Amino acid sequence: MAEQRDLFAPGVAEAAPTLVLTAGGGREDLQERFAAFGVASLDEGDTLALVLDRCLGPGADTVAAADALMARFGGIGRVLGAAEGDLARVIGAAAARQLGLLHALLLRALEYPLRQRPVLTSTEAVRTYLRARLAALPREAFHVLFLDKNNQLIADERMAEGTVDHAPVYPREVVRRALELSASAIVLAHNHPSGDPAPSRADIDMTQQVVAAARTLQIVVHDHLVVGGDQVASLRALGLM
Repeated sequence: MAEQRDLFAPGVAEAAPTLVLTAGGGREDLQERFAAFGVASLDEGDTLALVLDRCLGPGADTVAAADALMARFGGIGRVLGAAEGDLARVIGAAAARQLGLLHALLLRALEYPLRQRPVLTSTEAVRTYLRARLAALPREAFHVLFLDKNNQLIADERMAEGTVDHAPVYPREVVRRALELSASAIVLAHNHPSGDPAPSRADIDMTQQVVAAARTLQIVVHDHLVVGGDQVASLRALGLM
C-alpha cells in the first residue's frame, strides 16, 4: 500500500533525455515579458518554460523543453501529474524530480482546505484535488479519502494500483484501514486513464461491496468519484450507490 508520502519517494535513476536541448533566444524574451507585465502575460507553456529555467542546466532551451512536454502530455496539469520516469525521458531525471516536487506542493495546497472544513461542503475542492492527484496517471490507481466524525480529511491513501483499465480493490482492506485511522466515513476515488469517467460495471459492483463491508462497522461511504481526463463522475449523483 502506498500512502500520500509516496509523492516524495526517491526519483528515478539519472537518464539522458531524448530531447536535444540547445541554447535559444526565446527564454530571454519570456523573462523580459514576465518582468514587465507579470504572469498574466504568459500562457501555460511560457510559464512552464520559466519554471524549467530553474530546473535545467545553463544553455538549455527551456522553450523547446516546455513545448516538448506540452506536446507529449497534452497540458500543464498532465505535465505536472506525469510519472517522474516519463518526464525524465524528455527533460532528464534531475529536472523531472523538480517538477515532481512542484506537483507535490500543489497537491498539498489543494489538500489543505479539505483538512479545514467538511469534505461534503467542499465538493468542487475535492474534485479539483482529485483531478490534480489522479488525472495524469497512466494506470488506474484506487484512493480512499478517510474522514473523521466531522467529515474532515484524515488521510488520502492509495490502496491499489493496476493496469490501464483495472486496479484490484479489497473491501476488507479498505475497512481495516478505516478502523486503524479511526475514520467515521470514507470517499472512494480512482482514475480512468482512457479519459472517460463513466463508471464500469466492475466499478459499481466493487463500490457496493465496500459499502456493505463498511456498513457492518458503521462506517459511511459518502461517494465514489471517478476521474477521467478533466471530468469527475460521482456514483452517488448517478444513482449507482
